[in-house]
Formats: sequence, structure tokens, C-alpha cells
Amino acid sequence: MLYFVATPIGNLKDISFRAIEVLKEVDIIACEDTRHSLNLLNAYEIKKPLVSYHKFNEQASSEKLIEELKNGKNIAVISDAGTPIISDPGSVLVDKLIKENLEFTVIPGACAFIPALILSGLTKGRFLFYGFLPEKNSEIKKQLKKLENLEFPIIFYCAPHDIKKTIKAVYDSFGNRRCVAVREITKLHEERIDFNLEQGYLGEERGEFVVIVDGAKETSATYPQDILEHYNMYIEQGLSKNDSIKQVAKDRGVVKNEIYKYILENT
Repeated sequence: MLYFVATPIGNLKDISFRAIEVLKEVDIIACEDTRHSLNLLNAYEIKKPLVSYHKFNEQASSEKLIEELKNGKNIAVISDAGTPIISDPGSVLVDKLIKENLEFTVIPGACAFIPALILSGLTKGRFLFYGFLPEKNSEIKKQLKKLENLEFPIIFYCAPHDIKKTIKAVYDSFGNRRCVAVREITKLHEERIDFNLEQGYLGEERGEFVVIVDGAKETSATYPQDILEHYNMYIEQGLSKNDSIKQVAKDRGVVKNEIYKYILENT
């Protein structure tokens, strides 16, 4: 059996009895950084063979873990902090496990974005967890464009050296909204910073961040009655032909193909 085991995101006490039990019973523990994981394992007197499993060796390591499973070994996979696969390596391994029809399960536990969302005060029943934005500015803009009209909170992960850049990029795309940045969750210096995107982030740039941005406000925006004018309005705003057709269809509550056919016949 292979277990994906959630580990603490800061405070070492935030781990379940079941997780400790599994880590003590398995034959092998696969982890992102063996030195980092030793802090947790030593705290609970867990002595097991450790193997490296991170984003740079995920493909090769997955093959080796599959082989060990087929040889009858029980394996635990952990990340440096939180739940494996959530913005961490593991999806490659899951795909292979399913393909090979091998048994696996999840030992649930800590995950940074849930406590951050609660701390933000922006909980509205629904939310979108996005994770880390891409590295390239062009890709960041493209991704944020897809998110700007969502009417519920959006959650991003952010490294400390990217926090100001991320907030500015979100502001440039979304406009001014309420935002909450939570850093050092469950640790001694846990902090919640509430601000407007227009202000930018002015707090300390230390620790891993979870950024929660309020959703778009529901509007009663008007649009041209003529479909072609409606389509051209979005073209002039910089949307692609396909995205303009999608947006017109969404505004009018009709299927995309109807708008596409009309545009084709009238241009």
C-alpha cells in the first residue's frame, strides 16, 4: 500500500495519530527534502529509510516507488509541509498508480490554504484555490484574465520574494479589491495582513504566503443590443476572437455556436 501523508505546515504538533502510526509502520518514506523531513521524523522517533521524491526527479522516482510497491513494500509519501500533491509533487505518481491498478490512499491533515481562508474573513461558501501563478509575466496576465470575473474569493500561494510582484499583477488585472495575505501559518510569527490591492503589499516579506483576493462584484453591466457591436466591443478590449465569442454568449445566455454562426455570417 502507498500512503500520501499530510504533515504539519509549521507547528510540529499539527499531525494526526493516524499519520504518525502510518509513518512508523511503512517500510519506506519518500520525501521532498530528506534533511527537512528528519526534523519531523526525529520529533516522533520515527526511524525509516528515506528516499528523495521532488519535482526534479519525480518521473524517475515514481518508477522506483512503483517497483518497490510491486515487491510488497509499504510506502509513505510526504511533502516538506502540508498535503502532498497540493502545489507539491505527487500527481505523476498518482497517474502511474491508477494506470498500474495499485492500491493507494490519503492520510488527511494540514493544508495551508484552508486555515488561511478562514483567517481572511472572506469565506463565502465558494472559493477557488489556484496555487502558484506562473513565472513568466505574459503567462501571469493570461491566467489572471481567466479569473478576473469570478464572483468568489481566489486563493494564491506565493513565495516571499514574489509577494509584491504578485499583488501588483493581480491589481493590474482585477482592479482594486480587498485582499488578505496570511504568512507563517501555525508558526510563532503567524500574521494576517488585510489591505486593498491598490495599496500594494507593505508588510514583512518573510515566510510562505497564502493570498486571498475577494471576488468580483456582481454587476448589471449593459452591452450593445446588436450582436456584432457586442462582439467588437470585446475585440477592442483586447480579447481574442474566440474569447470575445465566449463572452458574448455568456452575457446573452446563449450557446457559443449561435454567436459564432452569427459572426461568421455577418463579417
